[in-house]
Amino acid sequence: MVPPPWDRAPEKDTLFVLVTGANSGIGFGICQRLIDDYLSTRSLTSHLILIPTTRSAKKSQETVTALRAHTQQFAESSPALRSRTGQNYDPHQATRRIHILSVQLDLCNLPTITAAADQLLHGTFSSSPSTSPDFESLEDVKIPRLDSIIFNAGIGSWYGLNWGKVAHNILTKGIVSATTWPTFKGGNSGQTIAPVPGSKETMGEVFCANVFGHYLFAQKLVPLLSRPKPSALPPGRIIWESSIDADWDTFSLEDFQALKTEAAYESTKRLTDVLALTSSLPTSKPYVDQYFSVAEDETPPKMYLAHPGIVQTTLFPLNAFMFFWYQVVLYLVRWLGSPWHPITGYNGSMAPAWLALQEQEVLDSERAERVKWGSAADRWGNVYVRKTEVDGWGWEGRVEDVEELKEKGLLSGRKGGMEMVKEERLVEFKELGGRVWKRLEELRGEWERKV
Repeated sequence: MVPPPWDRAPEKDTLFVLVTGANSGIGFGICQRLIDDYLSTRSLTSHLILIPTTRSAKKSQETVTALRAHTQQFAESSPALRSRTGQNYDPHQATRRIHILSVQLDLCNLPTITAAADQLLHGTFSSSPSTSPDFESLEDVKIPRLDSIIFNAGIGSWYGLNWGKVAHNILTKGIVSATTWPTFKGGNSGQTIAPVPGSKETMGEVFCANVFGHYLFAQKLVPLLSRPKPSALPPGRIIWESSIDADWDTFSLEDFQALKTEAAYESTKRLTDVLALTSSLPTSKPYVDQYFSVAEDETPPKMYLAHPGIVQTTLFPLNAFMFFWYQVVLYLVRWLGSPWHPITGYNGSMAPAWLALQEQEVLDSERAERVKWGSAADRWGNVYVRKTEVDGWGWEGRVEDVEELKEKGLLSGRKGGMEMVKEERLVEFKELGGRVWKRLEELRGEWERKV
């Protein structure tokens, strides 16, 4: 067996990142940005091993091919790369340090989750055939660890627009607020799926795709995400992708799987917020420790939370005519000053990619696991990472000073009607986190016995 090319590099000069739902939209944009930013900022001998997941072998092949084409184009045209090596710059030296391997994963099919995790833990990967000298051929290589897994895949539950609410939103809230925190999306309720094919037992479909499938998958990958003590490598990162419009009222413990609500997508994203932001708190600790189940001489992974801002994708069902005019409106709203309209999948990928690439010392100094990191953009489309207010949590999970927030520029782009978080609300949020973790662990135990 030929050793993989990254074996020639020190561990600190390799990065292994898995992205779910990576064949289109924001997921594909995350992969593109990881490639671009990694090549632009890391050492000229470093290797990125990128693992996009899709639901079929055909989509995996297409995704690998498309990401290789992007890598080639970036390596040949990037002034930043050329300036780092001068006149002797060879694009092949960049592309041959990017390795793209794909695995099939259906988050609503629990046996495929087990199979994908088993392949990552115990199996091998081979790269798709390439006749180009730009990429190294890989055959039967093992994945020694994962540095980050980015949970991007998901589904909505909408059937279209509620035109009466569209008019009401715009007239009462204004076009900026209406297109940032809309309540005019028509949603379906009661959608279920049998996550174990052939079984009569069902689960909320949106809940399974957006939360539970990822939750199971991450737990199975803990051996690749944890680190021995001591280790020169930081602990692995589990990066959950949420949404900007996940409010307190969209989630209920009584409707944990979002079966009764017509806002199933928003409910699962609120659940994601609570799950991730309370993962390091004492109220959740007994269940988080059970979930990770690492040995005393190991460091468990850390959870982080991101959202892409408002991005135009095919997740929401619009015909071609409406899709075009929706895009026009989004650009107008951004020009009017909204920071939350990156609009494209590539721009929306800023926050999750930043969390995967940032130095651990920076994340620790920011207490990044207690923040919802958003992809933001200025009027001209320049993107940056911005802390996001979470209903009942604030920006950092504490009672915050208005003047301090004003100095940091965080009060602009707030949702209308949001109140500064008070201590009583924080206590509720933390207690809710403990109950959410407890319920998820109970569900994990129930369904793992059925797979």
